[in-house]
Amino acid sequence: MWWVYVVVVVLFVLAIYGFASLAGLQTRVLSRRTTRTAEDLYDQYADSPRKQRRYAREHGGTWSDDDPSDQSPLLGPRPQPPPGRQSRS
Repeated sequence: MWWVYVVVVVLFVLAIYGFASLAGLQTRVLSRRTTRTAEDLYDQYADSPRKQRRYAREHGGTWSDDDPSDQSPLLGPRPQPPPGRQSRS
């Protein structure tokens, strides 16, 4: 029955080695250099303009449809509101 102790120790050592290997792999993969920036990813994860406007209104902020920095180059220019409805600033 002494071989059971040897097997348990070997399995324990293999488990520690496996955990260390996986943790190292994850660290290398998750912390590698990339050329993508938050600005590149923003359009992909941003709320719709309607949700952003509503959030600004509910939290006392302002919203401007004329700001060119909030337009996605993929979607083209934003339509302007009808003449009777002006945004509150």
